[in-house]
Amino acid sequence: MSGTAVVLIIVVLLVLVALGVVLSRRRRSSQLQQHFGPEYERSVAATGDRRAAETELAERRQRREEFDVRDLSSEESGRFRDSWNEIQRGFVDDPRQSLRSADLLVAEIMRARGYPVDDDFDRRADDLSVDHPRVVQHYREARRVRDADGEVDTESQRTGLTSYRSLINALLGDDDADHDARRDETGRDNVRDDVRDDTRRDVRPDDARADDDARRADVATEHTDGTQAGRHALHDEQRTTGPATDPTGQRSPRTEEHTR
Repeated sequence: MSGTAVVLIIVVLLVLVALGVVLSRRRRSSQLQQHFGPEYERSVAATGDRRAAETELAERRQRREEFDVRDLSSEESGRFRDSWNEIQRGFVDDPRQSLRSADLLVAEIMRARGYPVDDDFDRRADDLSVDHPRVVQHYREARRVRDADGEVDTESQRTGLTSYRSLINALLGDDDADHDARRDETGRDNVRDDVRDDTRRDVRPDDARADDDARRADVATEHTDGTQAGRHALHDEQRTTGPATDPTGQRSPRTEEHTR
């Protein structure tokens, strides 16, 4: 075999190896993007290096395989749901305490399911991102609200509480992707609306009834104003246009009788 042929074979082999490496990386990137979804993009933006982000996400998956995560029994799930409902009912009276209690409840559920909770918060969120990549960002947002210095407006606190709720629902076995799909389809955050309705109904029933009475009064006023406006508009139109006439220029019998 001539030297030229040997060189060509080596070149072809090198090209095939390089092509295999490129295809393998693309397949890996595609798998990570599909699995982590928005968490993939967040990691890439945080590191500024796609390859470094993918390496870090792959390490998360490998670490997660070492955990002995289990499903909760129906009794455990019921107990945790009761705890969440109690936290939610106390939100109006003490939002900050509700956020702290929600954060502790998340850690308690994680511990019961087999996740390590002794590490720092970032590691805990990274561990959750493997199983719940679509709600872990809610966890981070809720934690920022909980740890915020100074005064935090009520709407931000409510958003933080509903963020905890989305994660708690996911940890208790609800489909976290279903919540995202409902929010995307309707353009509204149904979880936030539920918390607003629940706190109003469960914590301040008198206020809720007062709000309903006020709304009914507003509707009644609108109907009354609308009716009156309609009458005024009719009288104005008659004054402007004058009595109805037929094409010959004579008044209609009904108009004539009304005039008399």
